[in-house]
Amino acid sequence: KWGVIGLIHDFEYEQYPDLGPEGHPFKGAEILRGKGWPEELVLGVLAHAPDLTDTPLDTPMRKAIYAVDELTGLIVAVALVRPSKSLLDVKVRSVKKKWKDKGFAAGVNREDVEEGAELLGVELSEHIGVVLSAMQGIADELGLAGSS
Repeated sequence: KWGVIGLIHDFEYEQYPDLGPEGHPFKGAEILRGKGWPEELVLGVLAHAPDLTDTPLDTPMRKAIYAVDELTGLIVAVALVRPSKSLLDVKVRSVKKKWKDKGFAAGVNREDVEEGAELLGVELSEHIGVVLSAMQGIADELGLAGSS
């Protein structure tokens, strides 16, 4: 269930990019409900934007999607500026260095990542390490294993 939420939470964003009741992520929730998806999963999707959706972060799955959503984007950005374009070359310290540069991946809400780590009960460096390691484990599938 957790993996499904991670994969689909932004599925309708390109078609409905406006944030709000007529757009993302509400339109995605509407589509999923229309297809009979369980409410637990619909709320999991909505939990990646709790400030917008008022979805409570009261389950481990909801906390997790909130905690990793913005961080995965930052980690991908760090990988893409490396000569190899590979997640396999990214280290926690590299992510933390870019973290401090507010102009780098400026769209990443660092406060959400910090709050998410706190909700999960882990230090930021540990959170980055866990997410980075998970992404490195599927670097080929993500198309971020690097160039030859």
